[in-house]
Amino acid sequence: MIKENLQLAFSSLKSNKMRALLTMLGIIIGIMSIITIVIIGDAMTATVTDNFSSLGAGNITVSLQEKSAERDMMAAGNAMFQIENSGGRGGKTPESDDMITESMIAEIRARFPDDIQGVSLSYSGGGAKVQDGERYANISITGTNADYFLANSLTLLAGRLTSDSDVSEHNRSAVVSDRLVKKMFPYGVDPIGRQVKLYKPYSIEIYTIIGVYEYAQSEFMLSTVSEEDISTAFYIPVSTAKQDLLEKNYTSATVIGAPGSDVEKLTVQLQNYLDGIYAGNAGWKASVFNMTSILETINETLGTISLAIAFIAGISLVVGGIGVMNIMLVSVTERTREIGTRKALGAKNFHIQFQFVMEALLIALVGGIIGLILGIALGAAVASVFGAKLVVSPLVVTGSVLFSMAIGVFFGLYPANKAAKLDPIEALRYE
Repeated sequence: MIKENLQLAFSSLKSNKMRALLTMLGIIIGIMSIITIVIIGDAMTATVTDNFSSLGAGNITVSLQEKSAERDMMAAGNAMFQIENSGGRGGKTPESDDMITESMIAEIRARFPDDIQGVSLSYSGGGAKVQDGERYANISITGTNADYFLANSLTLLAGRLTSDSDVSEHNRSAVVSDRLVKKMFPYGVDPIGRQVKLYKPYSIEIYTIIGVYEYAQSEFMLSTVSEEDISTAFYIPVSTAKQDLLEKNYTSATVIGAPGSDVEKLTVQLQNYLDGIYAGNAGWKASVFNMTSILETINETLGTISLAIAFIAGISLVVGGIGVMNIMLVSVTERTREIGTRKALGAKNFHIQFQFVMEALLIALVGGIIGLILGIALGAAVASVFGAKLVVSPLVVTGSVLFSMAIGVFFGLYPANKAAKLDPIEALRYE
C-alpha cells in the first residue's frame, strides 16, 4: 500500500513539475535559512571556544584593581583585558608594596601544591625593531618566566624556550617568530645561535636566538598595519626585561591549574586567600577570574541570538506549509472524479486520506532535503569567508529532515481529510 501511494505521489509530482517546484520553494527557503543560521552560529561558537582555549580557558588570572565604587563595578569587564602584566595601565599605578611579589607567588604555590601546575609571569617591554642593513622586523618585547609557555599555546619549531636560568648580562637570549626569521635570514640560514641587533628608543641591544616559534595572528585582532610591518612577540626572560627597572614586582599573574583540578573551586579559593592578604590595603585589591565563565556567557549569548534569528527564519516554513496546503486543495479539486472512481471501486476513506498525506509529505521532504543541502553549502561559504570553523551537527541534519516531514503531514491533513470525505456519487458527477 505504501509503495503504491508513493508511486502515485511521484506520478502526480512528475505530471506537474513546475507547480511542485514552486510549492517546494517555501519549504526550501525556510529550511535553508534555518540550517544556514544554525551552522553559522555553531561555527562562531566553535571559533570563539578555540580562541579562548588558545588564550588559556582553564587558566586563572590574578590582577590588581583599585578599591573604588567605579572600579569595582567595572572589575569583571576590565579584568578580561588585563591578561598579562603591562606595568600599570591608565588611572593610578600601584606602588611596590601593593603589587604581587615573588614571595606572594611562592606562598600561593605552597598553599595549593596539588591544584597549581605553575604561575605565569610576564612583562611588556614595549616595541622595538630588529635590523640588519636594509632588512628589518618589528617586534614587541615580552619578558616571560618558564611557566608562561605552559599558560600560552606556542608551537616551537626549532631550538628551545627561554628559562629562568637564561638571565645573563653578557649573553642575552631570545625566542623569536618564524616570521622574523624569514625576514632576517632569507637564505635558509639556521637562526639558532645567531645574534640579532635590537634597536630600542634609547638603546641598542644584542640577543642570541635560542628558539623559533610559529607565528599565528589572533582572529580577534583586526590589524590595519601592512603585512610588511606586522609586529611579532620577541620573548626574553622576564628578569632580563626588568633588570634595568627598580620595580621587580608584578601587577598581574596567571595561575595554571593542574590537570584534573577544579578551576572554578580554585578560583574561589585564590580569591578568598588574596582578599585576606589585601584586606589591610586601602587602595588596591586582587581580582581573580578565569576564562571559563566568560566563555560560557559568550556561548549562551551566541546561542540565544542564533535561536532568535532561526525562529524568525522559521516563519517562512509556515508560509511554505500554507503553500503545500493550498496546492493540495487544488489537487483535490482537480482529481475529484478520480477520487470518486477509487471510492466506487472499494477504496476506503483511509486510503484516500493516506494518498494525499503521502503527496504532501513527499513535497515537503524533497523541499527539506534541497533546503538542507543549500543551507549547508551557504553556511560553509559564509564560515569560509570569516575564517570560522565549519560545524555540521548530525542532530541539525536529522532534525531539519524530520521537521520538513512534519510540516508536510500537518499542512497536508486538511486537504487529505477533505478528499476522504467526498461523496463518491457526487464526485463521479463532478465536472
